[in-house]
Amino acid sequence: MAIHFHEEDLPADVRFADGPIAVDTEAMGLMAGRDRLCVVQLSDGQGDEHLVRFRQGSDYAAPNLKALLSDGARLKLYHFARFDVGIMHAYLGIIAAPLYCTRTASRLVRTYTDRHGLKDLVRELLNIEVSKQQQTSDWGADELSEAQREYAASDVRYLHALKAKLDERLAREGRVELAQACFAFLPARALLDIAGWADTDIFAHDG
Repeated sequence: MAIHFHEEDLPADVRFADGPIAVDTEAMGLMAGRDRLCVVQLSDGQGDEHLVRFRQGSDYAAPNLKALLSDGARLKLYHFARFDVGIMHAYLGIIAAPLYCTRTASRLVRTYTDRHGLKDLVRELLNIEVSKQQQTSDWGADELSEAQREYAASDVRYLHALKAKLDERLAREGRVELAQACFAFLPARALLDIAGWADTDIFAHDG
């Protein structure tokens, strides 16, 4: 098990196992039009994590990373896909789908709580404690600390195991099809955010 750090793109010789790939991002903030994309994290669930860092002034060319993320035959696993898909579209110019969002799945089946953060899910479903201390650190720094790299890696480390647990609950509660419909809509929801409808429900009846 290791954390692999790359600058500007995945090396051409990096290979991932078949099946879903876990994806996360780190940025300077939570507004894709204002805050730049700094890191993309990846894991195939086999024990290693890959971090691709983009420096200030990057052209975000990253052909190997884009090819992987835009592969329509590979499921991408996220926690809060709405943000990650949006900011990668804004900077990489791709829609990283089809997708599965553990936060969305949690909201559909863990209706007994309002705690749907990754830390809460990993604690309850996997009995593992993860630290979120580096969440609000400076991801645009010239050098990323070992603590930042570990934090970034941990954001994709458990998504395959969480999907398995959440799939069991979605099936138990009869909400598999509803979840799939939500996942299919999430890229459009991310594009609405970028286009200016982040805080507006366009389906609402306002009078």
